[in-house]
Amino acid sequence: MATVETLIHARWVIPVEPERRVLEHHSVAVEDGRIHAVLPTAEARRSLQAATEIELADHALIPGLVNAHTHTAMSLLRGLADDLPLREWLQQHVWPAEQRWVGEQFIHDGTQLAVAEMLRSGTTCFNDMYFFPEVTARVAADAGMRACVGLILLDFPTVYAEDADQYLAKGLTLHDEYRHHPLVSCAFAPHAPYTVSDAPLQRVRVLADELDLPVHMHVHETADEIGQSLERNGDRPLQRLQQLGLLSPNLVAVHMTQLEEEEIGRLADAGSHVVHCPQSNLKLASGWCPVARLLEAGVNVALGTDGAASNNDLDLLGEMQSAALIGKAVAANARALPAWQVLRMATLNGARALGLAADTGSLEAGKWADLCAIDLGALETRPLYDPVSQIVYAAGREQVTDVWVAGQHLLRERRLTTLDEADILVRAGHWQKDIAASDPPP
Repeated sequence: MATVETLIHARWVIPVEPERRVLEHHSVAVEDGRIHAVLPTAEARRSLQAATEIELADHALIPGLVNAHTHTAMSLLRGLADDLPLREWLQQHVWPAEQRWVGEQFIHDGTQLAVAEMLRSGTTCFNDMYFFPEVTARVAADAGMRACVGLILLDFPTVYAEDADQYLAKGLTLHDEYRHHPLVSCAFAPHAPYTVSDAPLQRVRVLADELDLPVHMHVHETADEIGQSLERNGDRPLQRLQQLGLLSPNLVAVHMTQLEEEEIGRLADAGSHVVHCPQSNLKLASGWCPVARLLEAGVNVALGTDGAASNNDLDLLGEMQSAALIGKAVAANARALPAWQVLRMATLNGARALGLAADTGSLEAGKWADLCAIDLGALETRPLYDPVSQIVYAAGREQVTDVWVAGQHLLRERRLTTLDEADILVRAGHWQKDIAASDPPP
């Protein structure tokens, strides 16, 4: 009888790849942090012996969720200035708060809070864009969380860097430090077309091609952004990015609420990726991402939460439900964005956008054992006819019981194993008191 480290028996295993497949009474065997096999439970009990054996009698076991766009440390700004349009929200509240409070300790504490929340929501990998990415990388690695850390780039000085040269120099140093890390990878993260000029973007294109890194960027987020670009440059942002050579398989374009039909075709032809953030787009009244049309055109569409300051949570299960419902309404088609497709957007599509699809995003032998167990035995998800539909349309993040990253059990029966929840809450309370006292009234 062969031996493995861990054997997880589940009522349903949903591998995502192949799509639409639900495996009843199956098990996942884990060895050296990777998936050794996915096989029927009866066969697993007969042929494998495990040091740790886990029974999930009423659970669906799915790939860990991939949050393809967030600003983790902004969890400390959650609820600071709600119900405001994007420009007012940024210029009068968020940017002043960042200028006063952002530093290494802010990033550390905010990222820990975000990682804890994401793990308790079933997320095992996140794609971040924020200041002091070296701190974000360290927090994620210490917690055992998978992260794609953004090498932030702006034209103007901040507490993190003085100019584009310094942003890029710091980013390349971070990439060199983590280039062989099993959990942390990097992406270039120019903030947006309206905050980064042509010369730095051209350098990003050259470096991204040389290093084969994603380019993670807010693009076509609002109608105001389009209008400013036309007034300032005489073209739409996506056209400018194409002229700079950035419309490529490396581009991970976030939001994309303002798209014309021919732009969808250009994205598809270039092999670029789109990250849909439905709840943030709704809250800031940014517009509608035409997800169904993008998918029909062959564009890879992933899901993100955006930061907790504009969402106000990091819950990808809730994001899946919103994406499915909004996608149907925008397409005026009840068949648009079926549950299995939305689950794929939150897992394998996200991994693909980040260049991680060979290692995570689906339950296949050889991939890292990044797993999420959802208890579907609760009355809120019964009766049950289709576990994928229940996950997307009915399940809440409180039904996530267990999470593994690279085989490490980071959430066990709703308890975090690598993070001190009580300490995180105390530090969040201290930040709340200080930040609230300094924020101007709306």
